[in-house]
Amino acid sequence: MSQKDLFKFFRPNVGVALFNAKGKVFYGRRVGDFSDLGQEPENYRWQMPQGGVDPEEDIAAAAFRELKEETGVSSATLLCLTPGWLAYDFPADYKKKNWKGQRQKWAAMLFTGDDDEIDLEADDHQEFDDWRWGELEEAPSLIVPFKRHVYEDIVEGFRPLRDFLRARK
Repeated sequence: MSQKDLFKFFRPNVGVALFNAKGKVFYGRRVGDFSDLGQEPENYRWQMPQGGVDPEEDIAAAAFRELKEETGVSSATLLCLTPGWLAYDFPADYKKKNWKGQRQKWAAMLFTGDDDEIDLEADDHQEFDDWRWGELEEAPSLIVPFKRHVYEDIVEGFRPLRDFLRARK
């Protein structure tokens, strides 16, 4: 698929891999009914924060906004952004306006606050009903299968950063 098609048919989106000082990553359990995804609804509800990018919005600003909306976290430092877009197709029966799928930039961030800052009800549209710190390598097995290849790329791309965070102790 050409870059032009990627931009035309894929919703712009940003994801956040929020690392704590121990190199663990934040996972939230999605709220809602996932029966429209044709998946086993209880098996793939955990993911990292992610959401749409508004027209003309800066990617880093969108990452901080989504993080705050979905987790209540504002105590975070941006470590890096993925250099290109990662994309996935929506399942055939999944209705998301007129989009074929999503194209994502991912932000790696370091959480600089305390766990009690995390507030899943910080926004009036709650995305998660539970959260936990976990290993980065867990990500692909937790996410719905149609997003899995993106999460595999995130694991590979952010693993050296995670290892660096762990080594600095």
